[in-house]
Amino acid sequence: MFKVSPLRKRQVIGGVIGLVLGISIFYALTLDATEEYVSIGPMNTGHEGLSCFACHADAKGNLIQQVQSNISHAVGVREKGVDFGTQDVTVKNCLECHDRPNDRHPTYRFSEPRFKEAIQNIDATTCITCHTEHEEERVSVASINYCMNCHQELVVENDPLDISHEALIAKEEWFTCIQCHDFHGNHRYDVPEKLADTIPMQVIQKYFDGGEDPYGTDKKYIALSQEEWLKTFEKK
Repeated sequence: MFKVSPLRKRQVIGGVIGLVLGISIFYALTLDATEEYVSIGPMNTGHEGLSCFACHADAKGNLIQQVQSNISHAVGVREKGVDFGTQDVTVKNCLECHDRPNDRHPTYRFSEPRFKEAIQNIDATTCITCHTEHEEERVSVASINYCMNCHQELVVENDPLDISHEALIAKEEWFTCIQCHDFHGNHRYDVPEKLADTIPMQVIQKYFDGGEDPYGTDKKYIALSQEEWLKTFEKK
């Protein structure tokens, strides 16, 4: 009669336990109830109701294929690696809910050759430059002087402001731009004629951090909710 050694038994038992635990952990991590624990941080303001799959689609191929492709890339056999687990979130993901025809600064515009130098300072070709997800805020760009990258030569005819735009640019007071103008031009509101009547920078910063919208709630375009977004797929 064939006798199994105690060491072999322990190896088999250990392997079975490891397999069961691995499958159990993988299953638990895919449950909707565990999304907030798997996430690298809280959702940004306005995205609280979204589920992970709204932005994170499964990567192409199965797990083994993804591992093999990335190993091949690491050793130089393959030119490019592949997404692992989930696909990278891109501008396309954002625009599925946020695309609008009235955008003053759409991402594709900055792919024009004339913005080549500007995007070296701030890459406006991608949403996540200013809107990094899982930070529980609206805007994550560090410095609110980004207008300087394109508007150094701005001249406003019949300037309505009591302090001219030209003077503000000369003094490099770029933070004042956002006190009058929202970047994407999505709000309907009356721009003040006096700098003293503009939205204070402290209020703007609170808005960026997830606070109340100081420009008002009258918008030209409202982003789709997840329910509305899913319905667009049903129509296709």
